[in-house]
Amino acid sequence: MKLLATIFAAVAICIVSITYLTVRGSLPALDGTLSIPGLAAQVIVDRDDLGVPTVRGSSRTDVARATGFLHAQDRFFQMDLMRRLAAGELSELVGGNAINLDRERRQHRLRAAARNRIELLSDREREILVAYSEGVNAGLLELSVAPFEYILLRARVQPWQPEDTMLVNFAMYFQLNDSDASRDAAYAMLHDGLPPALREFVLNEGTEWDAPLIGSPLPVPPPPEPGVCDLRNSRTRHFVQSVELPLAPLERVAGSNAWAIGPARSSTSHAMVANDMHLDLSVPNIWYRMRLIVEDDAGIALDITGITLPGAPPIVAGSNGRIAWGFTNSRGDWSDLVNVEPDPDNPDAYLTPDGYRLFDIQTEVIDVRGAPSVAVDIRSTVWGPVVGHDGEGGLRALHWLAHEPEASNLKIMDFEDAGSVHEAIRIAHTVGSPPQNIVLADRDGNIAWTIMGRIPRRSGYDLRLPAAWTEPGTGWQGWLRSDEYPVVLNPESGVVWSANARVVDGEALSLIGSHGYDLGARAQQIRDRLLDLESATIADMLAIQLDDRALLLERWRALLLEVLGSTAVAGDPLRAGLRREVARWNGRADPETAGYRLVREFRELVSDDLLSGIVSGCGDFPDPVTLQRREQSEGPVWRLVSERPANLLPPSFDSWNAFFLYAADRTAASCGTTTPENCTWGDRNQVEIAHPLADTLPALSPWLTVHSGALPGGEHTPRVQSRDHGASERFAVSPGDEDNGYFHMPAGQSGHPLSPFYRAGHEAWVEGRAQAFLPGDSEHRLTLLPAR
Repeated sequence: MKLLATIFAAVAICIVSITYLTVRGSLPALDGTLSIPGLAAQVIVDRDDLGVPTVRGSSRTDVARATGFLHAQDRFFQMDLMRRLAAGELSELVGGNAINLDRERRQHRLRAAARNRIELLSDREREILVAYSEGVNAGLLELSVAPFEYILLRARVQPWQPEDTMLVNFAMYFQLNDSDASRDAAYAMLHDGLPPALREFVLNEGTEWDAPLIGSPLPVPPPPEPGVCDLRNSRTRHFVQSVELPLAPLERVAGSNAWAIGPARSSTSHAMVANDMHLDLSVPNIWYRMRLIVEDDAGIALDITGITLPGAPPIVAGSNGRIAWGFTNSRGDWSDLVNVEPDPDNPDAYLTPDGYRLFDIQTEVIDVRGAPSVAVDIRSTVWGPVVGHDGEGGLRALHWLAHEPEASNLKIMDFEDAGSVHEAIRIAHTVGSPPQNIVLADRDGNIAWTIMGRIPRRSGYDLRLPAAWTEPGTGWQGWLRSDEYPVVLNPESGVVWSANARVVDGEALSLIGSHGYDLGARAQQIRDRLLDLESATIADMLAIQLDDRALLLERWRALLLEVLGSTAVAGDPLRAGLRREVARWNGRADPETAGYRLVREFRELVSDDLLSGIVSGCGDFPDPVTLQRREQSEGPVWRLVSERPANLLPPSFDSWNAFFLYAADRTAASCGTTTPENCTWGDRNQVEIAHPLADTLPALSPWLTVHSGALPGGEHTPRVQSRDHGASERFAVSPGDEDNGYFHMPAGQSGHPLSPFYRAGHEAWVEGRAQAFLPGDSEHRLTLLPAR
């Protein structure tokens, strides 16, 4: 038996050793000389101690080809997932568990759309795209074996096509837009089921926390009078037992920060841009750092540093030495539901402004690994695919910006050559991407904010509601001109800022619409710190990005301490412990303390109970419903908390104080068997940053996981942090002074766990430690030569 065990152990060691050696074969080339088909001249790739490449070539096309080569060698699995997620082709790689997601994505027919978009590119864009794609495939061929994920999954690598880069752009649309217009559907149900005064109150558009660049905070409407909503009558006394059907997304931990400071507020007299885009965190990180240099006979034609998105050749955000730029998601309204009116005499036809027209029916075939293919029929209209029904069974179609040919292109590459903020603004309005808030600074000291991306010209309907577009002039009617876009250029304050909250008001707001702007607390906190700076340093930028003060919760802490007065805590150790932890809280989203978690929980419980009670108690819906916290719910909830109207007191309580005390007791109970003292934010907010295969292959999880543990930050603080969401990068830079800028990001450059760059730089991100914006000295040099 001992001999048999020894043999099994030896076999296991052999298998592990062979697998290890095989997987090592998929590590990227760091040094030496390789010949690459298609190159016109030599390209040099220098990597620093973090694995960040500086790519030097004599043409932009050759540099794009080398970029594709590097992306493939370091990040191909990430690229593959993005194209498959957009196209609805994930089942082909992972099997039947992805069929429902693929069905949903296939209704957009984005692979066909991606092919069509390539035909609309300029000659220069198409040349660079083809070179990039060929570089990707050359990078794959130079690996000894397939990227390690395909070895573990026993799957085949599919070559990269030019259209796949357009699919990567579509993947970002899914991540950053309301891709199914679910908000419109939710708003429609609430619009029909709530009295107007109640609807305006709970669906408010802003609060006193607003910090727009254009306009003022929007007032919160008054609470509805008893004649509109009175929870004291018998019909609504048992609302707490209603079945919950969330009609709007729960208040999200999401967002990004970006700002620019003019020279008058800068210690160096140079304008600065700071940016930290908050996205879902995974390994590898979504971004890939690069410095691209094009040097021809006339000298350096291009020297740009920043982040790239594996799967695409451009620098997404960074500095070209003349301008610097960064983004936050615009949260504009970029999708609509269109009510479709079928032909009463022909169920295969529907009404358009030009009369009845047949539905377009296309069959998509989903290949499923290990199972038969699945055919899906897609029914489409002139506005987009049919995606569902209204409450009465009527058809609805989806009209989404991603479906528009003009909304996908590679014009973001034009920022590479921009020499001023004014030029960059014009470029921003031509870019085909998910619309973003872009902040800009240039070497001459100009700063600006505008929207990057195409904005449709819309008329004849309420952007918040589904509508029929059968009347001429109703719907999307072309695109705004550049001179119609909202722009803030060199404001008197000397700063521009954006944090996913509302940036404009009035007519400009009607052009952009709303997909649920973030509560303005984070933007206001950033704005106030910026305006306090008279001689800002680069270190001040990082300090703001790392600010974890929870200013929004200060008034909630005061309320909770008021509720937990001496009478309430007398003889109740649990309440006394809760009061003690709340009283000694340091005011930060600090993982080591309990105060943030407890006050946050109290706010959520009070908000959810009040909103669900009002909507289910005073609405008129076919089925019991509730409204969970929205981004702007702080406004109406705090009015209720402050004014305490008798008609809106939850009916199970005799007083508002009794209701608050009940929420306080539930807050303490939320800690389970843990005492309030040990109920820390860190225990609740455990951050996990791991490779997508870590859950699929638990035995390899320690190998594939970069971070597991608590981190500072929370909701509505500049340092946003949740379990799987946070800053995907942090940087600040003055264009022309890149030597003094900083950059760090989670995880590392490489997606390969055996690479020295799999985790390189991650600890600097965790600790909030600045690292150089520019790549460091060369540790590795790879020379790419034209193939002969």
